[in-house]
Amino acid sequence: MKESKNERPNVLLVVTDQQRFDTLGCYGNPYVDTPNLDQFAREGVLFERAYCQSPVCTPSRASFLTGRYPRTTRCRANGQSMPPEERLISKVLAEHGYYCSLAGKLHLAPCGPTACPIMEKRIDDGFVEFHWAHNPSGIGNAGLPESGGTYWSGNEYSHWLFKRGKKYQYPDFDDMGYVKIGMEEEDHFTKWCIDQAIDWIRYAAEEKKEMPDFQSPPWFYNINIFDPHHAFDPPKRLLDKYLERIDRLPLPKYIPDELAKKTIFQKQDHESAYNNRETPHHFSFDEMSEYEHKLIKAAYYAMVEMIDIQFGRLMDTLRETGEIDNTIVIFTSDHGEMLGDHGIYLKGPYFYEGLSHVPLIISWKGHFMENVRFRTLTELTDLVPTIEELCLGTVEPGVQGISLVDILTGKKPESEHRDSVYCEYYEAMPWHRQPEAYGTMVYDGRYKLSRYHTSREGELYDMETDPDEFVNLWDAPEYQEVKIRMLELLADRMGGTVDPLPLPTDKW
Repeated sequence: MKESKNERPNVLLVVTDQQRFDTLGCYGNPYVDTPNLDQFAREGVLFERAYCQSPVCTPSRASFLTGRYPRTTRCRANGQSMPPEERLISKVLAEHGYYCSLAGKLHLAPCGPTACPIMEKRIDDGFVEFHWAHNPSGIGNAGLPESGGTYWSGNEYSHWLFKRGKKYQYPDFDDMGYVKIGMEEEDHFTKWCIDQAIDWIRYAAEEKKEMPDFQSPPWFYNINIFDPHHAFDPPKRLLDKYLERIDRLPLPKYIPDELAKKTIFQKQDHESAYNNRETPHHFSFDEMSEYEHKLIKAAYYAMVEMIDIQFGRLMDTLRETGEIDNTIVIFTSDHGEMLGDHGIYLKGPYFYEGLSHVPLIISWKGHFMENVRFRTLTELTDLVPTIEELCLGTVEPGVQGISLVDILTGKKPESEHRDSVYCEYYEAMPWHRQPEAYGTMVYDGRYKLSRYHTSREGELYDMETDPDEFVNLWDAPEYQEVKIRMLELLADRMGGTVDPLPLPTDKW
């Protein structure tokens, strides 16, 4: 491992929202064009089996930004706020001299016009620069007074548009049903996020040139892109490109009778995404035509390509400024998207591959192995201890993930990393009330078991013989020994979510 220019590396953490693992060429997708991320994978390490710790935004983000499980952080649902004593990786790095910045979404507190009319509530997160915008449509429009007279000042993306003489244009829902035309590429939320990071990288590099004798601080930059989260609204040019190949796109992975042996939550969301009974035709699978299923996939892939284009600009900037050798770059997503598989769209209380399995690619030029693919089971909790070990030389108490440093550098075989991954859902969205949805999942590389603690249902899949998770073996007599063993493993993993930090004595 060669020496870096500075004693400590920069860290660039790029997080997309609701992006499945199988949406990149380097993950085997032949239908979407992602040349920049494919090249990035050739320059680094691609983790083929990385899993989030919750299939929903807030608990997943709270988890991978602390290296702790959702139940440990007590941030288990959208609409909950991160407890102030939790320590984000940005806070830890800031305390050790890092200059920390964020662009885009954070979502560690309630976000919405009534919940956060100015900006989502922050804990002491360590970010010095905080270019926040929860989503492209913003809270309000262009940072200007809405009809009610409230001033929505927190959305920097809206301000960016306004300074350029533009406003966010709400797409017309009626044009193509489930898919809409979004902002053009030059005005896109994804480009705005990347622009903020590019500006900082160039500025920091220029400062180093002008003051070579000054020891500039290392930096941590967290980019949080909203795409390919719904609404499915890519720029027109990219949508048109995928509409031209729509006949080649596959239909969702779904067998009509598979829901008979699935849980109540899958059945509810099959009829209406998020179990939403108030909005008619809310991704009601059986009401959608084959063309509509493919149309959504075309739009989703177009959004992924938009991410790839902008990621390419980001990597070009690192190369042009000479920072590529001194920057750890991590690309991942908070969770996936059902995309019609198993007759369901969006996300919910289940742990299918499309939802819990996420992309993860890590590169540090000259320091990590290159053009390597690992099959080891990996959790997003592993990111924080990896960053801390590389940047600080130690891992903070309370971190529950396992550092990836030794396998990234080839010091130990990947087989020694993990023997299982674990994921949680604790009524993370308020849509499933009869019954409320509480579920946990464990996967040992062969079998995946999910237990739904309120409905008393379960799922068991042999991922070797049934990688698409069509056949639920929960009640199969010949798999009862496997089921018991996996339930024991699940209990062990749940036991491991206890906070390793001691409870303060004044709280006893």
